[in-house]
Amino acid sequence: MSVFRPFEETAVPGPRRDLVGYGRTVPSKPLPNGGRVAVSFVINYEEGSEYAHPNGDGRNDGMTESLYAMDPQYRDLCAESVYEYGSRVGIWRLERLFSSRNIPLTFFASAVALERNREVAAWIVEKGHEPCSHGWRWEEVWKLDRNEEADHIRRAIASFEETCGQRPLGWYCRYGASVNTRELLVEEGGFEYDSDAYNDDLPYWVTVSGKKHLVVPYSATYNDARFSLLPSYGSPADFLDNLKRGFDLLWEEGETSPRMMSIGLHPRIIGQASRIHALREFIDYAIDRGGAEFMRRIDIARWWKLA
Repeated sequence: MSVFRPFEETAVPGPRRDLVGYGRTVPSKPLPNGGRVAVSFVINYEEGSEYAHPNGDGRNDGMTESLYAMDPQYRDLCAESVYEYGSRVGIWRLERLFSSRNIPLTFFASAVALERNREVAAWIVEKGHEPCSHGWRWEEVWKLDRNEEADHIRRAIASFEETCGQRPLGWYCRYGASVNTRELLVEEGGFEYDSDAYNDDLPYWVTVSGKKHLVVPYSATYNDARFSLLPSYGSPADFLDNLKRGFDLLWEEGETSPRMMSIGLHPRIIGQASRIHALREFIDYAIDRGGAEFMRRIDIARWWKLA
């Protein structure tokens, strides 16, 4: 007599986990220009919206390359200056590189960050890049209650409309969503997708409150944050090698089913001269090999909806 009993997932707030996905049958949807890999460059623009004493937080933000963590009761001028490097120097190195290659971008931008550097917002508008909301501030939304999070979503939308002349159509939280985020986005009604997942190389549909909602997954693998987190890149060559190897394998798979490659960039990190040199080398490598379609995430979302 069998004693097998299936393990049941505990009922908890938020979406149910999907451990199966597309399985062996990966969808084959031709890219708009017949390429193999939809390459999505994402600039995480957060500078000025991070946790800091001048922002009234009573603490400092830890996502810097400082070797010393200052007691949160004291203002950390070192950490603040790391973020300032991103908005003063790094962002414009990125502007020169991507403008020279005419590559469209998605900005995971915190609304407050754009308010504090309108020149970056102007660049987004002038070049037709996509402003995707990285929250009202660069905050941990799971610490907000449902009403507070809904209010911050509304404030973010209003801020983007003021700085960029348009509302965001996509959403990506700091680190991860709360159990309420996706439902709140669907309730708001104006978002075409969110990127609060790391679980696939292709977009996919979910049902939220009885409505279809598109997820365009992000990646922590092809991300410059690994220069400052553990395990970390040892040098720009490690970053370059990771990008090349990832692109090459996705390129091979893309012969039968196009794939998506999300590359996350932070001005204060990749904007350092040696690192952006490696990024430039990868971009030229992907261009020379062929088969890369550089796309904003909103265009990837619409490709998936229409293909």
